[in-house]
Amino acid sequence: GCVLVVSVIEQLAQWHNSTVKAAVERLCNYIPGKYQIIRHMLCRIDKEMNADVVCHSLKLCKQDPGQPLCHLYPPPKREKHSPGLFYAPAHAGQKWQIISAHSSPICYFGFSSVCAFPLLANLCEKIKYVIRNKLPFEDFDGDKFSTFPTLRGYHWRGRDCDDKNTTMYPGRRPDNWDVNSDSNCNGIWGVDPKDGIPYEEKFCKGADSQGVVLLGDSAGAHFHIPPEWMTVTEMSAKSFANLPMAFTDELDWPQFSEITGFLNSTIGGWTDSLYLRLRQRNRCNHRDLQNISQNGITYFPINIAAYLSFSLARNQLLDYPAIVIYATIGNDVCNGNRDTLAHMTTPKEMLSNVMQALRYLDTRLPNGSHVILTGLVDGRFLWDNLHDRYHPLGQLNRDVTYSQLYSFLNCLQVSPCSGWLTPNETLRNLTSERALQLSNVLKEIATSEKFANFDIFYMDFPLRQTAEEWRKMGGQPWQLIEPVDGFHPSQIAAALGTSITWRKALHEWPHVLGKENPFNHQIEAIFKDQGGH
Repeated sequence: GCVLVVSVIEQLAQWHNSTVKAAVERLCNYIPGKYQIIRHMLCRIDKEMNADVVCHSLKLCKQDPGQPLCHLYPPPKREKHSPGLFYAPAHAGQKWQIISAHSSPICYFGFSSVCAFPLLANLCEKIKYVIRNKLPFEDFDGDKFSTFPTLRGYHWRGRDCDDKNTTMYPGRRPDNWDVNSDSNCNGIWGVDPKDGIPYEEKFCKGADSQGVVLLGDSAGAHFHIPPEWMTVTEMSAKSFANLPMAFTDELDWPQFSEITGFLNSTIGGWTDSLYLRLRQRNRCNHRDLQNISQNGITYFPINIAAYLSFSLARNQLLDYPAIVIYATIGNDVCNGNRDTLAHMTTPKEMLSNVMQALRYLDTRLPNGSHVILTGLVDGRFLWDNLHDRYHPLGQLNRDVTYSQLYSFLNCLQVSPCSGWLTPNETLRNLTSERALQLSNVLKEIATSEKFANFDIFYMDFPLRQTAEEWRKMGGQPWQLIEPVDGFHPSQIAAALGTSITWRKALHEWPHVLGKENPFNHQIEAIFKDQGGH
């Protein structure tokens, strides 16, 4: 984190031909007020020191004994060092190390946690809560739905229409056809004065209403770091306007995601989601969505039943059926360990984990639900299409490629996927081989297992088809990958993936999607006449 921030500062100074101090001030003026704590991190930057040197001198980066020295940039020449900071020969097998001849008590403070700062402590506690529980922080009635957008609020689940009434929430069957109130929050309630029939009964009875639930990882949560945060040629105050929202959504953007997206994308591309298509097919499905995904989640060895029971909002007796997408497309083979193969989920573990989750879902999902198991991605696509391209941090000076970024993250043992983000072709192939084995486990489950309350299907992750369609549209494969982390599917990939998944479902499992509601146009017309109510 330090290296990334200092890199931006130095490039801002270069781009605007200013001092580093002026660049720090410029960046601080870009960042919303309560996040200006960054100023304290940057008081020791010297224009002649690269980001690796600065961060080691601040002691925000350190080298553990016996470990390699991790650096993003090539070592600078000695004459460019600031006084008291220099490189010296290290032990055998290591080319250089950073030595500081003096410390800076004014600038250095125990950076054990950014949450130590009073301005951020309350925010950190909120973020810790939602990461731990995968539930809305602001939920006054405890029904697992919220009227607040972030901190696992309605960006992640359908918006609650009454956060003081536990019997009113998205996805439930209407109470007395919602004559007096909108118990399922789909916006349809009251009685038609022309014939005395409740609107919910008239328009939604027998309409195959159902929700959509995603059980996923960071790809499903739609992890995204805006490239304009790191591209100084495009940087302005407007670039950071979404910073508070991004942090309180864990740097995820589920409101634009492939399965549960519902807002027009503001991060490039366009929004197309399974939820939007189900809603277009049947307007009664409005707001019935849940994105239960987490960055870095792997279902081994945690207790998946406990994980779901605490996070899933579905009542088997009171609620509508749901389409559940089970999509951990990479985390069972992705980790940051140097011995990455030893930390991958095995086929035996995969079978146990998924069956445990499915048995639990069978006790919670209303009858008539559907479960779709999504296979793992072939992540060799990442190295093949990005390794020799310049990362946003390296575009100004053409000095940081994705290959360098991957090596830096691997050295720090914080790579999102050591098995695929590596120059080691053998390791990339072995990682894809394990991913295929785990996908075959899912395929076998979908073929052989039966459950009382849902049917089950399997589909491959459609990366190859997505790339082919994007090429036909004139795009390049690298545009399907998030530019900053070089790992997750981009907004374009998410939207195209939705289209491919929908076509497959229409062709192979049309009953899963439910029938088209013939009253959709009437519902929308009444909404417009009544000002949206």
